[in-house]
Amino acid sequence: MGMVLLTALGVGGATVVGAVLGVVFKKISHQFSDVVLSFAAGVMLAAAVLGLILPSLEYGGKFGIITTVAGIFVGAFALNLIDRLVPHLHRMVGTDIEDHQSNANLNKVLLFVTAIAIHNLPEGIAAGVGFGSGNSSEALLIAGGIALQNIPEGMVIIGPMLSAGISLKKTFLCAMATGLVEVVGTLLGYFAVSVSAVILPFALAFAGGTMLYVISDEMIPETHHNETPGITYALLIGFCVMLVSDVLLG
Repeated sequence: MGMVLLTALGVGGATVVGAVLGVVFKKISHQFSDVVLSFAAGVMLAAAVLGLILPSLEYGGKFGIITTVAGIFVGAFALNLIDRLVPHLHRMVGTDIEDHQSNANLNKVLLFVTAIAIHNLPEGIAAGVGFGSGNSSEALLIAGGIALQNIPEGMVIIGPMLSAGISLKKTFLCAMATGLVEVVGTLLGYFAVSVSAVILPFALAFAGGTMLYVISDEMIPETHHNETPGITYALLIGFCVMLVSDVLLG
């Protein structure tokens, strides 16, 4: 339980780390965050497949393939529903959010931060479900991939909020709040699976589906906004790093 809590704090705290980097590297944050986000997308892609979807098939038994496929689609549909209610990164970072001269634009910035917080919940659940499976090494890889993704998200929060006139202190508090949501999600995922092992195969696939949705619908489109060179290779490197780590950790 101690490892789960520490990992949850680490995953949530990665957003704050990103916020700090966003302040330090204001002028190069776009290209830097694109590369980090693309690398994180590759890591998360490998983590979703190796750490969640394949174990779901393994634990699912005779009807594992049905449970796994169903879980993936339900997870993706759940994120799609959230997106319809609260749009996320690539739909909100653009000309509408870069002009912060009015209260209306300030509201858009706050909606943007709220969207990140809401989307962090299922990501946290994915990390918690990984620990609930009992495979700590896989769970740590999953959590590491999610934490990497949170760093550029934290960087993205800083610019719009400071430009909108929000103080640095309040900006960091907002970044911490979005990370706290992820901590709660991690604990929810862990306890849900621990209480009922019967739901483990479906929960693993569900978490994998949410991660695949985030990668395809949010992370990859966001990295191609600024046409940063080498983005695809950053994703491939991230994927291979996770693949090698998985093999070495057994």
